[in-house]
Amino acid sequence: MKDKKRLSEDDFDALVESFREESFKDAKDAYGEVGFERWRNPKFNGPLKDADSEQALTGKCGDTIKIFLNFNEQKVEKASYITSGCASSQLAGSFTAELAIGRTAEELFALTPTDVLNKIGKLPDDDSHCTELAIEVLQECANNYLIKNTSPTT
Repeated sequence: MKDKKRLSEDDFDALVESFREESFKDAKDAYGEVGFERWRNPKFNGPLKDADSEQALTGKCGDTIKIFLNFNEQKVEKASYITSGCASSQLAGSFTAELAIGRTAEELFALTPTDVLNKIGKLPDDDSHCTELAIEVLQECANNYLIKNTSPTT
């Protein structure tokens, strides 16, 4: 029977740290410094209990993003997101929510996936659809708000 070598606690900790450093390097390479920092310190994540409008959509990749908006004096005062998706969907949801704050519902229709990507810094090429999904959800959410809060003129 062969003797099995066991890692010491220090060796195990060093191995774990090595894996962590490598995964952080990979994330920085994939998302840039700004995206990496947001991935490490998420913002605008979680449902808004007092949302004036919310909308969820599922993209062709299977990820779902849900956006929540709270308005005050016709401008987005609070925005948040939840997602079942990958890190790119999380970043797209987070930066889309950030971009929404301070804008009117109508102004949200001027935002583009490129605006979100510019805020993040960069995404893997295969994940650009995440910014498209986040903007589509945001604009559907804004549309729902406008429909609900615009009285017809007769």
